[in-house]
Amino acid sequence: MKRVVITGLGPVTPIGIGKEDYWNSLIAGKSGVDYITRFDTENFPTKIAAEIKNFTPENYIDKKVLRRMDRFTQYALVATHLALKDGEVTLEKEDKERIGVVLGSGIGGMETLELEHSKLLENGPRRVSPVFIPMMISNMASGQISIYYGLKGPSMVITTACASGSNAIGEAFRMIQTGGCDLIITGGSEAAITPVALAGFSSMKALSTRNHEPSKASRPFDKDRDGFVMGEGAGVIILEELEHALKRGARIYAELVGYGASSDAYHMTAPDPSADGAKRAMELALKDGDVDYHQVDYINAHGTSTYYNDKLETLAIKSLFKEQAYKLHISSTKSMTGHLLGAAGGIEVIATALAVNEGKIPPTINYEIPDEECDLNYVPNEYVEREIRYAMSNSLGFGGHNATLLLKKWR
Repeated sequence: MKRVVITGLGPVTPIGIGKEDYWNSLIAGKSGVDYITRFDTENFPTKIAAEIKNFTPENYIDKKVLRRMDRFTQYALVATHLALKDGEVTLEKEDKERIGVVLGSGIGGMETLELEHSKLLENGPRRVSPVFIPMMISNMASGQISIYYGLKGPSMVITTACASGSNAIGEAFRMIQTGGCDLIITGGSEAAITPVALAGFSSMKALSTRNHEPSKASRPFDKDRDGFVMGEGAGVIILEELEHALKRGARIYAELVGYGASSDAYHMTAPDPSADGAKRAMELALKDGDVDYHQVDYINAHGTSTYYNDKLETLAIKSLFKEQAYKLHISSTKSMTGHLLGAAGGIEVIATALAVNEGKIPPTINYEIPDEECDLNYVPNEYVEREIRYAMSNSLGFGGHNATLLLKKWR
C-alpha cells in the first residue's frame, strides 16, 4: 500500500479564510458565531449562526463562472485554490488523469433550491433558472473543480450528513493507497445557513437558542450546552502519495495513516446510546494504521455542543482508550467555527494537521461548567503546547454514519 501525506491546506471558515487566519483564530480561541445577517430571523427561535464574513470569491474565480455556482460550490472552489497555492502544486507539470477530486457535502445547493422554489411559486415554472439543477446538486462542487482545473481523475461527492467531509478524505486516502491516483483534492463544503434549513434544525430542537450571547452559544462538553450552532464554509486539503510529494519537494504537514468508518444502525438522528459505532470507527482507524491506542495524544472531537453527542462521544473515547482516555487532550473546534455539517470534517482535519505540525492544541472555548458525564480533558478555553505523535479527527452524522481519520506527525 502506498503512503499518503497532507501537503496543502485550504480553509474557508467563519473564523478565517486561508491557513494563517484560520489557525491564528483557532489558537486565539476566537468565536465566529454572531447574529444571522443573510435573512430576517424574527420568527425563528434561533437567530445566530457562524456565517462567513468578507467572502470575495471574485478575487479567485471569474465572475461569469461564479454566477452559475451555488454558494457551497463557490466555497469549495476558493478552498481548492487556497489548498493548491499552499501546497505549491503546479498542475501544468502533473498528469491530470491521475489527479482526483473527492468532496463531501451533506446538503448541497440549499440556497439555490430555496431561491428557485420561490420563483416557481411566485412567477410560475418558466421563471425557474435553466441552470437550477446543475447549481443545486451536491456533486457539482467536485464537478466544477474538475472542470475549472481540467482534472480527469475520479471526481465525486460523498454524502453522509455531518460525516461527509471525513468520509470523503478517507475514501480519497484509499484511492491513493491503492495506486489509483497520485494526488487528490479532498475535504468538504457546505452553505446551509438558509431559512428552510434553519427552520428544519430548529423544529428538531437541535440548535442552540442562546441568542443573547452568540459567541458563547457553541459550548461542547459544557454542562450548560443547549444545542449546536450552524456554520458554513469549506475545508479542502491536498492528499498526495508520499513518493510523488517528495519528488516535487512538497512541504508535508502530516501523514494520514488510518481511516475508520462504521454505522450505528440505530436511529435517523439519535446516536446509539452504547456509543459502539463511534468507538468502532476509532478502533478501525487505529487498526488500519497499525497504531496502539496508547500512542494517540490528541483527538479533534466531533463535539457538537448537543447533549447526546458530547456525552456519547465521551463514552466512546473512554470505552476504547480505557485509562488512557484521561491522558488524552481532546478539543472541539466547533466551539469556535460552529458546525459546518458536511464540511466539518474538512476544516477539522486541517486543524488536526496543523496541531500535529505545530505542536499546539486548539482549545474548546466556552467550557465553563464541568459535566459529570463529560469528564475528560477538553483543553478548556486556552490552547496548550504538546508534542503530538498521533492525532484523530472524528465526524459523526445523522443516519448513524461515523468516520475517523488518524494522522501521524511527519518526521
